[in-house]
Amino acid sequence: MSESVIQNNQNNQTNSGTVLISPHLSSSVQSKSAPIQLGVMASGSGSNFAAVAASIADGKLNAEIKVLIYNNPEAKVKDKAEQYEIPTVLIDHRKYSSRENLDHEIVAVLKAYGVDWVVMAGWMRITTQVLLDGYGDRVINIHPSLLPSFKGIRAIEQALEAKVKITGCTAHLVSLEVDSGKIIMQAAVPVLEDDTLDTLHARIQVQEHIILPQAIAIATDQSHKL
Repeated sequence: MSESVIQNNQNNQTNSGTVLISPHLSSSVQSKSAPIQLGVMASGSGSNFAAVAASIADGKLNAEIKVLIYNNPEAKVKDKAEQYEIPTVLIDHRKYSSRENLDHEIVAVLKAYGVDWVVMAGWMRITTQVLLDGYGDRVINIHPSLLPSFKGIRAIEQALEAKVKITGCTAHLVSLEVDSGKIIMQAAVPVLEDDTLDTLHARIQVQEHIILPQAIAIATDQSHKL
């Protein structure tokens, strides 16, 4: 395994304090020579999707995004996928009678596009056993807190309300219990005295964009160890 999957020399200093990332960013994560076939699921603006796509385009992540699935017809992520000439499929959750039926359709689309690993990059729907039956421990999520703290929605608001001094983001494998799968990578972000929801969210998002491509590389290369 001689090909480097991802290279990232981001340093962990910001203008707003020191950011700790664990495991350390690496330029020597190895993988098979064949690109990992990814399917990405997103609901919003698509900044994490764009971070993954950019890492692939820059030769830092040895992967190919086969399809983007989005559930919100107005989601800006569709435009970002089109910029990279990545196929997009709208699966509007409002048109399905249950979460299980929604996930059956999602799995069918992912399989049709030859997806091996699934990345939830701001996917705002609860996962069911249907998706996990289809992909097992090959589903990755990014969450804006240092799990296991502040699971679920409004994670950044929860951190501010709790008046913690440090929060951050976590890339993890998806399990049936929300935000409870095995942790792959985390970045700790200081909470400043004058932070608002917007300012803290912006700083956490910077770290999400750094660790998500790296976490994909780690998980896809070391899935037998996770």
